Amino acid sequence: MRLESMHSLYVERLRDMRDAENQILKALPKMIERVHHAELRVALEHHLEETRQQVSRLDLIFDELDESPRGTKCKGMAGVLEEADELANENGDPSVLDAAIIDAAQHVEHYEIAGYGAVKTFAGLLGYDKHETLLETSLNEEKKADETLTDLAERSINLDALQGAEREVRRAAQLADRPRTESDRPPERRPFFGDEDRRY
Repeated sequence: MRLESMHSLYVERLRDMRDAENQILKALPKMIERVHHAELRVALEHHLEETRQQVSRLDLIFDELDESPRGTKCKGMAGVLEEADELANENGDPSVLDAAIIDAAQHVEHYEIAGYGAVKTFAGLLGYDKHETLLETSLNEEKKADETLTDLAERSINLDALQGAEREVRRAAQLADRPRTESDRPPERRPFFGDEDRRY
């Protein structure tokens, strides 16, 4: 599409946001499956439902514009989700993995906040008051989701992850400092045949 006007830019960015949201609808359930922390799971499930509503709002805007919602793939979101998937698939301490999932989810949220902020501004400039209201609703949902993730991270998940790491460090230190028992000592060197008679 040629970007010859603010209207064409607006439509193009709306298509980008819709594709981004559809990618999230596919990726988020897989991320939720890997979550260990109950509150984090609930928060992500709630946002999954919000994402479905956000797609519906975008479809309503496309209907009113009499424009096709189809466009090119949102490469930015694809990259963010690819990194999120790699991070969430790592092995390790459950609390650390939950902290990693929050990090990945917040990258997604920040991308969406930037996108919805832009299209909301474009809608206002173009006089699409109803669109502006719909897009502001989605923008506020993204901001709220980000705040919820930050609260969960700061209140419990990051602290649990840190304590898990500290436990490992303490365990290693305790093993290094504990008194050696008979079973820990290396076996005595037995002299080779004839060594006991050798004189130096």
